[in-house]
Amino acid sequence: MTLPVPRLDDRRFQDLVDDAKRLVAARCPEWSDHNVSDPGVTLIETFAFMTDELLYRLNRVPDKLYIAFLDLIGTTLFPPTAARADLVFWLAAPRDDVIIVPEHTEVGTPRTEQTESTVFQTTADLAIPPRRLARIGTRSGEELTVRGARPGVDSFDAFANPPKVGDEFLLGLDEPAPGLAVGLQLDCAVRGVGVDPLDPPTVWESWNGTGWSRCDLVSDRTGGLNQPGEIVVIVARDHVASLIGEERAGWLRCRIIERDEGVPRYKSPPLVREASAATVGAVVQAMHARTIDDEILGLSEGVPGQSFELQERPVVDDGEPFVVEVGSGSGWDDWIEIDSFAGSEEEGRNVMVDRARAIVTFPPAVREPDGTLRTYGGVPPKGAPLRVPRYRVGGGRSGNVAAGSLSVLRSTVPYVRGAENRAAAHDGTDGETVDEAKVRGPLALRTRDRAVTLEDYEQLAKRAAPGVARAHAVAAPEALGVRLLVVPTAAIGSDGRIEFEDLVPGAQLLGAIAEELEPRRLAGTRLLIEGPDYQGITVVAKLVAHPRVAVDRLRADALAALYRYFDPIRGGSKGTGWPFGRPVLAGEVYSVLQSLPGTELVDEVLLFTADPATGRRGEPAQRIEIGTNALVFSFEHRVRVMAGV
Repeated sequence: MTLPVPRLDDRRFQDLVDDAKRLVAARCPEWSDHNVSDPGVTLIETFAFMTDELLYRLNRVPDKLYIAFLDLIGTTLFPPTAARADLVFWLAAPRDDVIIVPEHTEVGTPRTEQTESTVFQTTADLAIPPRRLARIGTRSGEELTVRGARPGVDSFDAFANPPKVGDEFLLGLDEPAPGLAVGLQLDCAVRGVGVDPLDPPTVWESWNGTGWSRCDLVSDRTGGLNQPGEIVVIVARDHVASLIGEERAGWLRCRIIERDEGVPRYKSPPLVREASAATVGAVVQAMHARTIDDEILGLSEGVPGQSFELQERPVVDDGEPFVVEVGSGSGWDDWIEIDSFAGSEEEGRNVMVDRARAIVTFPPAVREPDGTLRTYGGVPPKGAPLRVPRYRVGGGRSGNVAAGSLSVLRSTVPYVRGAENRAAAHDGTDGETVDEAKVRGPLALRTRDRAVTLEDYEQLAKRAAPGVARAHAVAAPEALGVRLLVVPTAAIGSDGRIEFEDLVPGAQLLGAIAEELEPRRLAGTRLLIEGPDYQGITVVAKLVAHPRVAVDRLRADALAALYRYFDPIRGGSKGTGWPFGRPVLAGEVYSVLQSLPGTELVDEVLLFTADPATGRRGEPAQRIEIGTNALVFSFEHRVRVMAGV
């Protein structure tokens, strides 16, 4: 609880008017008409209004002093962070030469009348080399067969006869294809009967040197190796060449996997008559940011503590060091960004960057008690030109776009027909506001880079990684430690829903938090960092619309409202995320739906538990209990809207 801020003058407009009228009665008794129609009263009210405005500004002095105190302890606004996404660039046709997609190639979302395009830039040059099929093989248990890829020669069974779980169909490329989209042309006969051609019990994987990594299956037009067609897979980025059966190749495999009971399985092996491979695309990382190259800051004045403002803001952290180049007689010297000048050497070539305000500051000088002047870094020579070779601006929550949203290629690249993001973009956050910094300042001062209380763990986790949307620390007595539950930032689809996979924190995010908290936890305290448990819920509702209200529009609004309200990140009554452990009641669903414009009547509401992993639903209920450290997850709500009469 914060201390109440005193009002330096608590008089308001009406108080000032009443005081003036009392003075009029005491000093000018012949003025007896005090109604608002009197011109003199109008003047009194005018001056009272102007005085009220002055008092409002006066009462803001405590806020100004509070912000000055935050500045004194080194509190600065957190800048926005840029979302990142893997973009797949598709070739117009396979090529025999290497195609280069240059760095800073732009891909955006479609622009509409209501929304601007969200633009991403690639962060590195992308080379798309050609690949071809060199080897073919099969493996079932200990039995391995490998042969050369000779088109139209030696048809063979892809799996053992009869097929069993674990059987492998091996394809060896002439070279590794990390991050490449490979099109596999297969001439298969209709012999692998028994499986669902739209959902065969197989998985595609690539060899990484120590094991098999899962590939991204883009499309399968062979119906599970049962007809001639093309299979397009995106090879994992850790793909390497290796030996299988004394044959060196970049190996891929199609493996039969165990499926649930009732899922059709192969009764006989597919027959492969011919196979070939070609590169059809590649993957590169992109950021929701724009790159500024070779910006001139100005000329140095040759004094400590100089500050220069960049032309664009806010500056986002792209993982590369921020560099300022200082001109000298021998060329350009690099001055590198640091967090604080406190430990800087006297001649250190360092700068500090306020990324939110886009201000670059050179090392200061401080006068010591004995009168000497101590410098906390070097000073650029007087008249030396200053420039920034590269920085990026942009970021924000708007960059967390859903899978498939980035589809407009804004830069022309020869032999490339398009690009897309097959997974949602993550880690985009808005910049911190002054009000948020006023709340964070005392917490940062109390925490002081050490984790003692549960709240300390939460604050440090949010600071460790921009991809943390929520952090919830609970005591774990059975483990003699702390359990930290992390909810990552997630992309929101056009219909308001979030994919369940996006709410599971990745290994990279958990590793960054662990690296930040490990040196700050108390000795002997065990720390477990993981994602929370999720209780899936499905709402089935029936509405009656007002007359002349579009039924389809009301249904879309109702679904969006449900997905937003039962959202782990932005849901709940306060819009800050569903509270941990809070049960779900049918009554609040009635309230959410009844408040929608166009709803005449909420006729029926049913709640179902649902497993986000399997999709299985439970029995209808009016109340769903949530685990103490669990959150809700919206799973396939159903809304039926009846037209009003």
